[in-house]
Amino acid sequence: MAGCAAAVLVGAAAHAQTDEIQVYDAEINPPGQFSLQLHNNYTPIGRKEPDFPGGIVPNHTLNGVPEWALGITDWLELGAYAPLYSWTGAGHVLIDGAKLRAEFVAPHAAERSFFYGVNFELSFNARYWEPTHNSGEIRPIIGGRIGPVDLILDPILDTSFQGLGSLHFSPAARAAYNISETWAVALEHYADFGRLSHFAPLYAQQQLLFAVVDYKGGPASVEFGIGHGFTAGSDSLIMKLILAFDF
Repeated sequence: MAGCAAAVLVGAAAHAQTDEIQVYDAEINPPGQFSLQLHNNYTPIGRKEPDFPGGIVPNHTLNGVPEWALGITDWLELGAYAPLYSWTGAGHVLIDGAKLRAEFVAPHAAERSFFYGVNFELSFNARYWEPTHNSGEIRPIIGGRIGPVDLILDPILDTSFQGLGSLHFSPAARAAYNISETWAVALEHYADFGRLSHFAPLYAQQQLLFAVVDYKGGPASVEFGIGHGFTAGSDSLIMKLILAFDF
């Protein structure tokens, strides 16, 4: 019974999988510019049970998605994620769904010492990806620069559109040191505390810390990170790779 209770708590605290492991910095495409980001995350050592019945098992699973984005104004970018996909540890290739997003920001974040914005997402999910067909995200973006150091917090709220009680608090944070105009190193923290109305016990929460290296240049920008989970509700080892192209 104790093991069953722990599984329920873990399921209440954390999403089984994620397609995008990234802290938003309020930088968007200029009006009319199109971009493509290829997100891929692999879990060499992860949880061996799904977070909900019929869900994907994280261990040895690759998740990814192409992210298509277009700058509309200097304060608005629209994006789409399609298709979300997984290659599971059991060897199954799955199509997990799609997402739409709208990101509103203070213009020209890269030139500001204090920057901010908010991102809204609507997801259409296969039932093995999330337990509900539709879900959403509200992601405030708050950041500042002190010399070569960037400090960013995204206090994310996830929802399954089943009332205020379904809101999950899943913040992401980043502290980066810009070595040059093209290279940066960073620490990133990702968490899922569970329902906003009642946080899960610490052991059931998702708590991940990533070491990240960024390269911004041509022909593609690259972000690579290795992460470790510190709780039973987290995967022990995750690798992420983001390739970004501007057109």
